[in-house]
Amino acid sequence: MPTAKFVFVVDDNPSMLRGIGRLLREYGFASRLFETGSALLRDGSFESAVCLILDVNLSDGSGIELRHRLADQGIEIPVIYITGNDNPATRMAAMASGCVAYLTKPFTAKSLIQPIERLLAGVV
Repeated sequence: MPTAKFVFVVDDNPSMLRGIGRLLREYGFASRLFETGSALLRDGSFESAVCLILDVNLSDGSGIELRHRLADQGIEIPVIYITGNDNPATRMAAMASGCVAYLTKPFTAKSLIQPIERLLAGVV
C-alpha cells in the first residue's frame, strides 16, 4: 500500500535504521531516516509524515520525551515506539504518550507494517 507521504524513523543504531528503511521500501513506503532526535527536530518537515517510528532510547535523549516535545510544539504525528530495553515503566510511559504501537526488538516485519497500514486506512 504505497503512499506519497513519508514514514519518519529515528534510531541511533545505524544498522537498525538502515534495516527499517529497507523493510519500509520493500512494503512500498517512502521513509526519512534520522540518527538522532535533534536531527528530526532540525528537519521540521513534519507535514509530510504519515507516522514516526521512534526508538525509546536515543543517544541524545528519550524518544518518549521527544514525543512530548513535539506535542508541546503542536506537532501531532502518530508514533510507533521501538525498544530493545522493555520494562513496565517505559511501556506505561510510552502508552500514556499516545502511541499507536509499542514494539520490542527484535520485532517481526508484520508487527511494524500493520500499524502503518492501519493508519493509512484510517483504522487507528
